[in-house]
Amino acid sequence: MGTAKEENIDKINCECEIKVTKNGPYLVSGRLPISDQIIIVNKEGVPVEWRSGKKYPLQEKCGLCRCGESKNKPFCDGTHTKIGFDGTEVPSSEPYLKQAKIIQGPTLKLTDVVDLCASARFCHRAGEIWNLIPKSDGLDAKRVAIEEAGDCPSGRLVVWDKKTGEAIEPKLESSIGLIEDPQMMCSGPIWVRGGIPIRSAEGKTYEIRNRVTLCRCGKSSIKPFCDSSHFPEHRYEEMMSRK
Repeated sequence: MGTAKEENIDKINCECEIKVTKNGPYLVSGRLPISDQIIIVNKEGVPVEWRSGKKYPLQEKCGLCRCGESKNKPFCDGTHTKIGFDGTEVPSSEPYLKQAKIIQGPTLKLTDVVDLCASARFCHRAGEIWNLIPKSDGLDAKRVAIEEAGDCPSGRLVVWDKKTGEAIEPKLESSIGLIEDPQMMCSGPIWVRGGIPIRSAEGKTYEIRNRVTLCRCGKSSIKPFCDSSHFPEHRYEEMMSRK
């Protein structure tokens, strides 16, 4: 799940955090900005832009639903206790780079952890990032590959400059995005941005990264992280067959 150094996080905000509660909500502290983040597609139906939507009032503390059944989304209303939600945390014990497949190109390297895919689909523009990396000696291919990796909310995809050995990461304010996907008619995961510490119910701090996505449908097999379980099943199977 990548280290702070690997992801070029200059300063970790120690005044804010997300705490995963046992079979309950995410407890958010530190007056983090929370807003809807909407996937915008082009005329071909390919995602090309993130657009900010509703902004929620700043709160010193709040609880975000992770069972997927709250009537007061994105906030918890206690429904998890009524439905017997099993929120057992079962992420990989390996850090991001240990899990990553590496795709080499002339000027860029791509690291890719498929299990972290949140199905935002920005990686499919202009012939797909996996095909652009081998062409990264071309300025257009290089630019688009960097843009596509930077738009990956889960941090599944990270592009590295082969000359410097550094990850090329977007500058992200410490904030929380609630992904909405109008094209697929579904709500996506919680997009945690800017190196916010995430602590397990047992008190363990997960690997701090610039961007990760947390499950909010309650169905992920790698809780607390998203594995695309929110995504329409037929489209998910279609996408997985292309990887």
